[in-house]
Amino acid sequence: MLWPRLQSGPSSPGRSDTPVASAQDHEAGHFAHCSGRARRTCIVDGDTFWYKGKKIRIADINTPETSEPDCAAEAQLGARATARMTELLNEGPFSLEPWTDGRDADRYGRKLRVVTRGGQSLGEVLVAEGLAERWVGYRRNWC
Repeated sequence: MLWPRLQSGPSSPGRSDTPVASAQDHEAGHFAHCSGRARRTCIVDGDTFWYKGKKIRIADINTPETSEPDCAAEAQLGARATARMTELLNEGPFSLEPWTDGRDADRYGRKLRVVTRGGQSLGEVLVAEGLAERWVGYRRNWC
């Protein structure tokens, strides 16, 4: 299920308003798509990235798979979600907040974090734009 898109104006169709950084946002980096084995600060897909050598799973959302999609539509939407999260992370300072269920990491060892800017979830930006769904404890089908 895709969430409805929010329109933010004629100059950015399909884009929701991007949260503005606040004094609490102290993390920043230059993110590009991950390649090779050495991963320090890069994007894996729309809900997973490496930051300062740690693999982070954005805990409040689920995005379509890009490495093993179930259909062409999932692959295409996954690529768009990855590109958008790359833009959001590169737009400026952000914070990494602990996940609400108290777990520090998932079963794959990825750190579970909510990425915020100005107290607003960057994952929710993807949800609003139809590129992600809120995490409900399991993956849904994107096909």
